[in-house]
Amino acid sequence: MITYQNLYLDIRRRLLQAGFPGAGLEARELVCFGSGKTREEFYRDGPLYTSPEIEEAVRALTDRHINGEPVAYLIGEWEFYGLTLEVTPAVLIPRVDTEVLAEAAIEFMGPLEKCRLLDLCTGSGCVGLAAAANVPGCRALLGDISGEALEVCRRNVRRCGLTDRVKADVLDALAPPPPSIGTFHCITCNPPYITYREMEELDRSVRDFEPHLALYGGEDGLDFYRAIVGRWKAALVEGGRMYFEVGAGQADAVLRLMRGQGFADINILPDTQGIGRVVYGTALAEE
Repeated sequence: MITYQNLYLDIRRRLLQAGFPGAGLEARELVCFGSGKTREEFYRDGPLYTSPEIEEAVRALTDRHINGEPVAYLIGEWEFYGLTLEVTPAVLIPRVDTEVLAEAAIEFMGPLEKCRLLDLCTGSGCVGLAAAANVPGCRALLGDISGEALEVCRRNVRRCGLTDRVKADVLDALAPPPPSIGTFHCITCNPPYITYREMEELDRSVRDFEPHLALYGGEDGLDFYRAIVGRWKAALVEGGRMYFEVGAGQADAVLRLMRGQGFADINILPDTQGIGRVVYGTALAEE
């Protein structure tokens, strides 16, 4: 027999030995999921003994994770900007870096009494849902080309209690915007931006488990930026902003694309590691 606390410590040690930098958090999530406990219950029951069945379940989950399967897919949910969202292999796992994109959009829309947000390549809906949850006057449309991703997204809309202000629908970011969707004060997008070469070099946990449809951005990783900057600017109101997450080393290229399409006040925001992670610009009236 083993206590919950000692089981957690044992799992954390195994993950550290396997080279997982987030071993502490991941071990806690695996123990909680395998035992059916909330985090509060896990901390409360740390000195108590687990059952052999729970220990076996947690160790089996750990083996799967060490073999490459992401914890978020194993437990079926992940946190993003204070929201606990459903995730499946149909959507990318929300990353902390992407919170820079959500926070920038929230900061821009916060002072607006009423505003419309469009989140392209929405996946789980994490960016659009974080923005809508933190800007009461925001109504949002979340778009994706993947039907499976939209099913997850719609469940997350309901999970966050935002069905009155947030809708999810099929939108192809590479195509021109349908006139029926109207205009927006803010467009956010975390598009596929992995290059052909980078796809070959991805960590196994990403390459073998996360959806390639949401990863591959063309030979140079910029296909979606070119299309969205060139075609979706028309869906912004005058003074509206377009915000992109970008891959490491892509910020300057995306900045040039936005400048070439007449965006003004273009800026680059760093992530927690100081890497240019978000590029945004303001749409001016067409002359």
